[in-house]
Amino acid sequence: MYRIGPVEKARHYIMAHSSDDDEDIEKSSAGPCITISREAGARADKISDLLINYFQKINDTSQWAVFDKNIIEKVLQDHNLPNTLRKLMEEKKYPAMKSIMNEFLVGQPSVWSLAHKTTETILQLASIGNVIILDRGANVITAKLPNTFHVRLVAPIEDRIPHVQTLYNFDKAEAVEFIKREDADRKEYLMNYFHKDITDPLIYNLIINTGNLSDEECAEIIENAVIKKLGASLSIN
Repeated sequence: MYRIGPVEKARHYIMAHSSDDDEDIEKSSAGPCITISREAGARADKISDLLINYFQKINDTSQWAVFDKNIIEKVLQDHNLPNTLRKLMEEKKYPAMKSIMNEFLVGQPSVWSLAHKTTETILQLASIGNVIILDRGANVITAKLPNTFHVRLVAPIEDRIPHVQTLYNFDKAEAVEFIKREDADRKEYLMNYFHKDITDPLIYNLIINTGNLSDEECAEIIENAVIKKLGASLSIN
């Protein structure tokens, strides 16, 4: 049986809403927007996929999508940016001064400009709803929107290592290095651009230790919490 992948789901989501004008979006009630901040290897990919399946069963006419690295594609599309900027957007430690100079001298957007454009894209996705957005400061960016629910996924490193090994075909040493680098980069990204500590529990509605729970249990906890907080006003209960 053919199983649609997350990138294709994201494309379908964008196409489904590409004909919506601003007035239509303003008149309609936005569906839920779930933001997920995660430690590397905390299984956010599998949990997000289960969440989409759960919510689409509740309302089979809804179009849901997860935006992770594919959010970069959406930013490039929204702002007509060349694909050559993909590497710049993925490199969180690109020297800020060199980046700013590039913008002035050769017209290449700086990291700060790209972060701003990413923020605009996240707000646009959240205003439509029925979306899960991973990292990129999405919980901070959408904190004041009424249709959002913010989750942080954590786990002991010994539980995260096997998942990373399987996901990227790494040996144990490579997985450990990847986890340390990703966790540090995500922490630095949130502090540099939003002046927030990624470990601060007050910027999330729910924090889950996935090391103690199955993917299904984690997804069910999030689903129930989202329905409890947002269901009545968003007609998903």
